[in-house]
Amino acid sequence: MIEVYHNPRCGKSRNCLAFLDNANQEYKIIKYLEEAPNYEELSALIEKLNLKPIELVRQKEKIWIDHFKNQEMTDEAIIKVMVENPILIERPIIIKGNKAIIAREADKIEAFFQDL
Repeated sequence: MIEVYHNPRCGKSRNCLAFLDNANQEYKIIKYLEEAPNYEELSALIEKLNLKPIELVRQKEKIWIDHFKNQEMTDEAIIKVMVENPILIERPIIIKGNKAIIAREADKIEAFFQDL
């Protein structure tokens, strides 16, 4: 089953769901702002994305700029900050099995499904 980390207020996230609907893909929505992932879940997601934790952070969010920008932080500390402040997690994210992508562009989503 495809899982989608989704924020209903985000246009890119809504576009991702529309793409999946048009492609007749079944998926489960994870409203990560309402049910934030715990440390282990977010660590596993980062591994599936094949990213460094900082690459998953929305670095233009006010909370990041006000409290964390320009601080030296370990990967573990960055993950903890995202767990405590899930608004900092990039979106949308599509997960299928052991693979995941940040699905902000339709061509990335298309390529993701071709590679499965």
